[in-house]
Amino acid sequence: MAVIHLVRHAPTPETGSKLTGRLPGVGLDDDGRALARGAAELLRTPRLGAVYTSPIQRCRETAEIVAEPHDRTPQVLTDVQEVDFGRWQGRTLASLRKLKAWDQVVHHPARMRFPDGESLLEAQQRAVAAIEGVAADHGRDHVAVCSHADIIKAVISHYLGQPLDLFQRILISPASVSTIHLGKAGGPMVISVNRRHA
Repeated sequence: MAVIHLVRHAPTPETGSKLTGRLPGVGLDDDGRALARGAAELLRTPRLGAVYTSPIQRCRETAEIVAEPHDRTPQVLTDVQEVDFGRWQGRTLASLRKLKAWDQVVHHPARMRFPDGESLLEAQQRAVAAIEGVAADHGRDHVAVCSHADIIKAVISHYLGQPLDLFQRILISPASVSTIHLGKAGGPMVISVNRRHA
């Protein structure tokens, strides 16, 4: 039974104010690195069989800190990267909240497609397929996967069996760890959500 630890990247200076999306060149600051070390402490035991990461810089930097105590080199897993927010990418959250489409993101996300980007449903499907592939490859290992809030919420929603329209009810904080068990027999189990280092 594979145990998958979904790690949200640690915060950047833009976290909470801007929809950074897939923009390059946005990394962790000192506070972010400190919080990433907290996530690493949560995952110090048992030993991680592998660490995977979104290709986005803030995730790669978080994954390197998580992987270090286990002498692992993070492997890029493209399908757990951030949602393609299209033309919304790089805009402030304050400006996006004024758009009519913002209500759809909050209340009916399963029907949302970002302008010139992807839909949240498409993002969920690719991320779940990637997690299933990791579980199949790693047997009974504990594996960390560093990703993004919306991706982690969408994956957890899938394994809870809840509609994607309810995924905004799940809180995934920066540098948090959420854990699921995925075995070959029996149903998946969501073990914990949004654990953070004290």
